Amino acid sequence: MTNIIIAAGIALIFVMVGTPGWIRVVNRLGYGQMIRDEGPEAHLTKRGTPTMGGTVFIVGSLVGYAAAHLFTGEAPTISGVLVLFLMTGLGLVGFVDDYIKVFKQRSLGLRSGAKMIGIILVGVVFAVGSLNFPNGYDITPADPHLSFLRDFGPSIGPYLFVVWALLLIAAMSNGVNLTDGLDGLAAGPAGMVLAAYVIIGNWQLRNSCAAALAPNCYSVRDPLDLAVVAAAVLGGVFGFLWWNAPPAKIFMGDTGSLALGGVLVGLAILTRTQFLLAILCGLIVMITLSVIIQVGGFKMTKKRVFKMAPLQHHFELSGWAETTIVVRFWLMSATFVAIGIGLFYLEWMPKK
Repeated sequence: MTNIIIAAGIALIFVMVGTPGWIRVVNRLGYGQMIRDEGPEAHLTKRGTPTMGGTVFIVGSLVGYAAAHLFTGEAPTISGVLVLFLMTGLGLVGFVDDYIKVFKQRSLGLRSGAKMIGIILVGVVFAVGSLNFPNGYDITPADPHLSFLRDFGPSIGPYLFVVWALLLIAAMSNGVNLTDGLDGLAAGPAGMVLAAYVIIGNWQLRNSCAAALAPNCYSVRDPLDLAVVAAAVLGGVFGFLWWNAPPAKIFMGDTGSLALGGVLVGLAILTRTQFLLAILCGLIVMITLSVIIQVGGFKMTKKRVFKMAPLQHHFELSGWAETTIVVRFWLMSATFVAIGIGLFYLEWMPKK
């Protein structure tokens, strides 16, 4: 538990103290957020708010993770490094996207094709790496199986597994990006899911098949270090939320949303809880579905299901205050996370 506390604490302090400095740098360079003209009118007042704030919590998470291993003397694991690589790599893709937006003063950054190429390159390295590096028990960070609360069914093979991992990465990164439409709306739920993975990693460590071949034990390569990664990012995100809560002093930008999507998928794949992620991230899934329903419904019927998509903007145009939407969506996210953790525990609980 010591390394988890150190990782979260150092990341939290680093980001809380460092974010004002980053805000000053971004303001000095003129890197303010561009706002779409077709968005809610109330958002026009946010034009020029410093962006690319995801940079701070990415760096803070890396510092927290490194500090935890430095103070405890434990070596980093390949599982932890892979998840942090996925987070940082996707954050870099998002940073380039954000930079183009602010440099060219437009609401669109990288072309979708170029952005997807970047996501694919980072995702393939992560997915292929996760199928290698077995430990002394011949357990690799990931296994070419689908998983819910643990692996199930026959192997889908390494090639299909890589494609599946890429689909998860692209879907979750895009989902967090869509959720990041109001102050604090993405950071709060992401933090709750990260907290769930701290619990899951700890539970898998205490019931690891490497310790004892007990009923319902978990064949996860590095559960403790995955919990440390989740704790480090959790500390960074909560430190960032201090400045990102309504009214936001800084936005995470695509730098942050892509990085968060990556770290959540990385944790889900390496803890063997791929489909559980859909429940833990129920709010993000719901917001993503609102966009799919809106676009699909309009193409088929020429009518809009919602006043505007993503879903949070529908409630904005319905007269809800921004803080009301954010807090109520946080409560919904907390409910999804509680359901996910409950399912995880009930599946493990020995049957009488």
